[in-house]
Amino acid sequence: MRNFRVALAQINVTVGDLESNTSKIIQNMSSARDSGCDLVVFPELAVTGYPPEDLLLKSHFLQDNLRCAERIIQESANIAVVFGFVDYDVDTFNAAIFASDGKLVDTYRKIYLPNYGVFDEERYFRAGQKISVYEINGSKIAINICEDIWQPTGPLVIQREAGAELIVNINGSPFHRNKRSVTDKMLSTRAADNGVFISYVNMIGGQDELVFDGSSAIYDFNGSKVNEAKKFQEDLLITDIDLEAAQNSRLHDLRTRKRASVEFPYQDDLELIQVPKFSKKVVPPKISIRKTEAYDELDEIYNALKLGTRDYVIKCGFQKALIALSGGIDSSLVAAIAVDALGKDNVLGVAMPSRYSSKGSIDDAKKLSDNLQIKLLNIPIESMFTQFLKSLSEHFDSSKDSSMAEENLQSRIRGTLMMALSNQFGWIVLTTGNKSEMGTGYATIYGDMAGGFAVIKDVPKLMVYDLCDHINTKSGLELIPKEIINKPPSAELRPNQRDDDNLPPYSLLDPILEAYIEQDKSLNSIEELGFSREDISKVVSLVDTSEYKRRQSPPGIKITSRSFGRDRRMPIANRYKNIFN
Repeated sequence: MRNFRVALAQINVTVGDLESNTSKIIQNMSSARDSGCDLVVFPELAVTGYPPEDLLLKSHFLQDNLRCAERIIQESANIAVVFGFVDYDVDTFNAAIFASDGKLVDTYRKIYLPNYGVFDEERYFRAGQKISVYEINGSKIAINICEDIWQPTGPLVIQREAGAELIVNINGSPFHRNKRSVTDKMLSTRAADNGVFISYVNMIGGQDELVFDGSSAIYDFNGSKVNEAKKFQEDLLITDIDLEAAQNSRLHDLRTRKRASVEFPYQDDLELIQVPKFSKKVVPPKISIRKTEAYDELDEIYNALKLGTRDYVIKCGFQKALIALSGGIDSSLVAAIAVDALGKDNVLGVAMPSRYSSKGSIDDAKKLSDNLQIKLLNIPIESMFTQFLKSLSEHFDSSKDSSMAEENLQSRIRGTLMMALSNQFGWIVLTTGNKSEMGTGYATIYGDMAGGFAVIKDVPKLMVYDLCDHINTKSGLELIPKEIINKPPSAELRPNQRDDDNLPPYSLLDPILEAYIEQDKSLNSIEELGFSREDISKVVSLVDTSEYKRRQSPPGIKITSRSFGRDRRMPIANRYKNIFN
């Protein structure tokens, strides 16, 4: 048995905080060394944080990143380390350093640069070309970065042909619903097809709209997942790998011989780099394989929302959050997430009743705040609303219906009050609009859209209900009162108002929005799913005419395959109209 001990350091880094990121890398490297590891691996762009975006256009930022990388190399005594950084020479490269025993061994530059969805890597990086394999203490390993391993005929094939037994794949792979199962299948297939171990390390944490879930893992040469790190938490996953078993298995696998040099042209100048041996501390007994907790879909989505909220608030320098509590289900969900993310002492609710607020909604907001143990400020808006109407009365045309202006005025008064409290106390305002509302523009710009972060901006309305039920079930308590969950949703900006006065029922609305926004289906294709032309036309028109609102909304956490903002980028002035044929 040729045992190789590898540590996957799943860390939460902050974009631009080079010193803190570097210290975290060095601390985890020390822990891995103390555990007798041969190799410790860190995520993609671990030094800079991911994605650094236009910081990459600042030469001083790039130079500081290089200095931090050099410091990490110098700290790598008696262990090998792989970590992501920005290589800056004649151009910028998304790269990984392989260092060992205090010396730079090699630099690998990412070959496949994703430029779709939330990714803009071709804007910043040049693609790498060189591929190497490293022999360390009698074992052969190779490095690639994120997108490189998604290519079935990519660098992995060359690395396997050159004898690599362990592929180190470093990632900054953001979470979205159901992505983990797709990634698992891909990595399992790559490992089995090529007869190699794969160590997949991913970062965790929130960065603006993105959340990284971790889920770092080791796959063996049969494609089985043999060990996995925690989800949505920092972790150092240490695993003993029998690389001799991979070599022996490959001798019996004719597939790799038949495919040699067919899938991907063999690189004649591929370099096999010998890594000098280093002395290790006394190796402790074999590491036990983890038993990781299984997550269901709602668990993962909830944890993504919680982590994304916590990191956005903290990384942006805030301590407390303000939430407008209307007694509705959306604000209740946001408040529950915020309390779990930040602690009850760091969340404040604000009730701002008007003449149209029902007693039930006022009572529900109070009951929710009591359940969550958060302070609730009560600021009625009736006097302000009356004064606004009085000031505007002589300027409004009495022959025109002003109901919409009056409805939005109430929302904008509330937005003004929330931002005034934010300014006075330095608290961040968390907005409460969901994806169904953002999609159709069923929200008031400069009103309920006013704030610093939109927690559930990418959560469809039906999922809001599911998440509230999930919170109550997991807690074993009725944290979100059943009265809030069961009552018909309403903005309460006019007498007896209900959401379905203006919108199709959410059971129809959400799947139409998913088809149009996330899948880019045509109107005819949506009709083939069983929806009426009337409902489709109404929803699509609302989506298309609300782009200007979404462009001015706060950032929010991505949890679906296509979110507003980084993912879906539509022109505001746009006259293209898809019509039924």
